[in-house]
Order: sequence, then structure tokens, then C-alpha cells
Amino acid sequence: MLAGNPFPVFLREEDIDEATFIDRLTPSDNNPLLAKAGCETWVTAWAPDQSYFAWSSGSKIVKLIPWNSCKHRIIPEEEQLSSYGTVTIDAKELVWALAFGSSFSDTRPGSVALNSYRYSQVTRTDLILVTGGKSGKIRTWNVRTGQLLLVLMDHRDTVRDLRFAPDGSKRLASASRDGSIKLWDLKEEGNMFKTLRGDSKWLYACAWSPDSQTLVAVGDKRSVILWDMRTLQRKHKLSGHYHDVVACDFSPDGALLATSSYDTRVILWDPHLGLMLFQLGHLFPPPSAIFAGGANGSYVRGVSFCHDGHHVASVADDGFVRFWDISNPEAPEQYATVSNPLCCQYSPDGAALAVGTRDGSVSFWLSPMRVLSLQHMCRLGIRRNLQSASIPSLELPQRMKKYLAYLDT
Repeated sequence: MLAGNPFPVFLREEDIDEATFIDRLTPSDNNPLLAKAGCETWVTAWAPDQSYFAWSSGSKIVKLIPWNSCKHRIIPEEEQLSSYGTVTIDAKELVWALAFGSSFSDTRPGSVALNSYRYSQVTRTDLILVTGGKSGKIRTWNVRTGQLLLVLMDHRDTVRDLRFAPDGSKRLASASRDGSIKLWDLKEEGNMFKTLRGDSKWLYACAWSPDSQTLVAVGDKRSVILWDMRTLQRKHKLSGHYHDVVACDFSPDGALLATSSYDTRVILWDPHLGLMLFQLGHLFPPPSAIFAGGANGSYVRGVSFCHDGHHVASVADDGFVRFWDISNPEAPEQYATVSNPLCCQYSPDGAALAVGTRDGSVSFWLSPMRVLSLQHMCRLGIRRNLQSASIPSLELPQRMKKYLAYLDT
């Protein structure tokens, strides 16, 4: 293991604010996989309306737990309504991927895009959950009833990630250890309409841009590849990591892409131009490319962008959860200690972060959100509709152009 510090030498651990703990989910003692391989929480998921949090502790059981978005906590069983309580789903096999699907668009509020008879009864209060299994099968479930709706079969190995397009089209992307991304249309009875392949033998994660026009997939061999979802052709291959890339997420305006790697870093990219903008370091002094590409002791397992567009969260093998403010990427703003973290995901409102661990538990932490400045809110609004290539032609001061391009955060 490479010796090093988890924080920059100019910053002491006690000088960083500690994140606020909210709640924890712990596997039951009678879990037959407890303390064995297969008990890990590799993924978590929030319903788009934050009504439910989906949790699999590595067993074949997925629990959908009501979430109080006002108090930022799990709703205890004694407070749950009879029509809105914990739902238990037997996923039939070990679960490696989870995602909620909604017929309502994140980018076009109020739009509904479902027309399949199988999903004709699905409403905003009756969500769909998809689970990806070790066998490569993808199952879709009615959240309210726990009913199995459909089984999608085409992958030949474990499904490592599942993501719905945020435009309400019910297009589903699945990333697998068989090295492929498959695109499914749940409007057409789960029709698998395209297979995308990059340079990886294993894929770890995928993500849609907020406008649903770009898909990114990350995997081994330092792979970060973006596809244009209008043409279904490769758009960019991003080079800069020294080790496997295992997680990815877009900023809410789509202007930034965050990727985390075993090379001890999170890199923030301009996905439109394919350029590296800045890095978030997790080991100091920064390891050389040789050590970063090996067993360095600070694998960064997960990364997630906050809804405010200002904060990024990451988890690493050094046992720290870090909350970063992108306006100051040299050091985290807050941190928390969690044993063996594997994944992290912000709630849709950005107020809470869920962290899954190797022992199957999930802890929840309050995010250091802030009241956004008018300047940053204007940038978010502009960049949702303006790609990087168009910025140089704007009749604006050079400093403002740099700010819009996230070159001056």
C-alpha cells in the first residue's frame, strides 16, 4: 500500500467540517449472506419524487423504504401509512443494480410518455423499479404492489448499472460485465433496440446527460466513452485516468461530467468538448501514474453530483466520504468516516447523501447545500441550453465566458 495523506498537507483533518449524520439502515442478523461475499451494497436508488429509497443489502431482497423529504429521514414503520409503507421485493437473485423509472420527464414537467398496456396503470404515485442481477437478467417491478412486470434478457454477465433517460421516454440503459451497454424501450414491451460496445471487457457504470442526448459508460482499461444518443454513434473517448473507472455522473446543467477511478482521483470533464477541467485528489502527495494504476489504498469507489450544481460527493477505500465544493477543488468542504464505503448517491433534491457499504448497511448524511448565488443560478440556466462550443462566439466579457465554461469556477 502506498503511504500518503487523505487530505492536502496544508489542511489538517480537524480543520475540515464534519458532515451531519442522519440515519442508518442495517441488515438483519438472520441474513444468510451476512459477513460473506454477496452481502455488499453496491448500489442504492431514490425515487424521482423521493417517495421511496431502494436498498439491497446484497441479498435477493430489495426493500423500498418511505422517505420523508421534509425532515430528510427514513419514515419509521410506526409512522408509515397502510397505503404507503415499506415494500419488500424478492428479486430472485443477487442484485447489483437498481433504478426507478417514472413516466414524468425531469426536463419537461408534466409530460407523460407511457403507452404500453403493461405499464398503462403506472402513475407518478405508482413507480417502476428495475433490478439488475448477477445472471444478467433485468426485472421490472410495480413499486406499489411488488408485482413482477417484465424480465429483460440479453446480457451475458452481471448487470452493474441501470439508468433511465430523464426525458420520460422510458428508455433504459444497462451496463454489464459483458462489456456492453444495451438500450431498452419500455414503451415497446422492453424492446432491446441497440447494443453499444466500447473498449472495456467490464463496464461498471453509465449515466445520461440531463437532456438525454448523451450517454456515458465507464469501465476497466481506463475507459470513459460518450455516445450521441440521437445518432447512437460514439462521440468522445476521454483520456486521463490511470486505472479502472468505476462511477460517473453529470452535473444538473449537463456542462460537467464527474468520473471516479481506482487511481485515487475524481476528474471533472467538459463532456461537450471532451476536455479535462480539474481533478479532486484523494491521496497526497499525488501518486505517480505507476502507483495510481496499482494497489494504492485509496480507490475512489463512487461519485455523485448534487442538485445544486455546486457540490460533488465521493467515497473511497480510505474510509472517508468527501463533500466537495467545485469552486474550491483543492480540498473537501466536509467529510464523514464510513467503514468500507462502496457507493454514494444524492437524493433528487440534493439534501441527503446515501452511502452503501461492504457490510450491506447504508448511512445517510446531510449535504452542505447553500443558498445559490444569482450568478451560479444564471450559469445553470444558460448551460442547460448552451453547449461549450457556442460560448466563444457570445458577445460577453472574456471573464464571463470563462465562468460559463467552468474554467473559472
